[in-house]
Amino acid sequence: MGLLRAILLMLVGAVPALAGGGTPLQPLVDAAAPGAVLRLAPGLYEGPVHLVRPLRLVGGEGVHVEGNGQGSVVVVDAAGVVVEGLRVTGSGDDHKTKNAGITLTKKASGAVIEGNLLQGNLYGIDVHGAKDAMIRGNVIEGRQGHRMNQRGNGVYVWNAPGTVIEGNDVRWGRDGIFVNTSKRNVFRGNRFRDLRFAVHYMYANESEVSGNLSMNNHLGFAVMYSKRVKVLDNISINDRDHGVMLNFTNRSEVRGNYVQDGAKKCLFVYNAHKNEIADNRFERCGIGIHFTAGSERNAVTGNAFVGNRTQVKYVSTKWLDWAEAGRGNYWSDFVATDLDGNGIADGTYRPNDSIDQVLWSQPAARLLLGSPAVQLVQWAQSEFPALTPGGVMDSAPLMRPVEIAVPQWGGAS
Repeated sequence: MGLLRAILLMLVGAVPALAGGGTPLQPLVDAAAPGAVLRLAPGLYEGPVHLVRPLRLVGGEGVHVEGNGQGSVVVVDAAGVVVEGLRVTGSGDDHKTKNAGITLTKKASGAVIEGNLLQGNLYGIDVHGAKDAMIRGNVIEGRQGHRMNQRGNGVYVWNAPGTVIEGNDVRWGRDGIFVNTSKRNVFRGNRFRDLRFAVHYMYANESEVSGNLSMNNHLGFAVMYSKRVKVLDNISINDRDHGVMLNFTNRSEVRGNYVQDGAKKCLFVYNAHKNEIADNRFERCGIGIHFTAGSERNAVTGNAFVGNRTQVKYVSTKWLDWAEAGRGNYWSDFVATDLDGNGIADGTYRPNDSIDQVLWSQPAARLLLGSPAVQLVQWAQSEFPALTPGGVMDSAPLMRPVEIAVPQWGGAS
């Protein structure tokens, strides 16, 4: 029996094709011994295929696994499975059962999905309860038809602690990575383009999103209903609505991120508390940072606000000082002096006045901006800051902005 399996593995490329033009893949998988390496010769293979024991399924140039338009194409239902180097197409269309190019079930702990090309499937990869999965170096191209919200996600992660998603290139579809009800996940070094959200967190704690690039999406990095999440060193370029969003997010760290161009809001903070927002660069957005819905006890220091139409939007009757231990943030519209040369401006920066707050709550009041009364109020507040009703202030503005480099693949097509 062992000799027969060995012969079958050697002759994978010689298995006769079916009338439809493809070689049935399931018999080849069934003939492989547990722990075997099944190397596929170039050609078309017919799915779906179900992997129920440890196996390394290896493709390469010209290896194409095509589903029949129903369910998932490759289903991993055993621990220790490796799937690499396949082109996978032809999943079904059912959102309820998450039809995907590759699905990892609860039994697929420690699975490695590496170097695959997944094209036109409803979901690219569905990590459905599998622990400690590695999703690395894949190219995932989702669907472009229908409305964006009706498409599937590049990678869907549900209740899959320990999942690492690294170095993937995800384009089209709905969200690049959507994670729901999970923890201890790491998403790093991925590129996301032409999506709704690049990364979308829901009820996912103790996780990390680092070193990713989001380009031309509706929203870059959205962390919602989560705590103890690290959002580190990510780049958002020309995302439409927000570069980074914290929504009901607590005790998290947002550090070293760069949001550049196009976004209505570089950073949107909604009912988020006790977060550290430090050393980020927010540049050329409609609003640099929008604080709302009672967000409190957040530390905002070392950030650079450069060329935003409105640097800060925050409505309050009390002062909120964004400086800690004598270090605040850089503001491109603040004309400041530094007589002692310590890198800290000599004055206090106040991004908003009472007129700003009136305009945010009553947009029709813009018609009065040129009136003598409004100009008098603005002049009085600039000359006598005590008249300003409250809001954000920075008592230790920085003289130089933090510099963050865009990765080389930022200009790639």
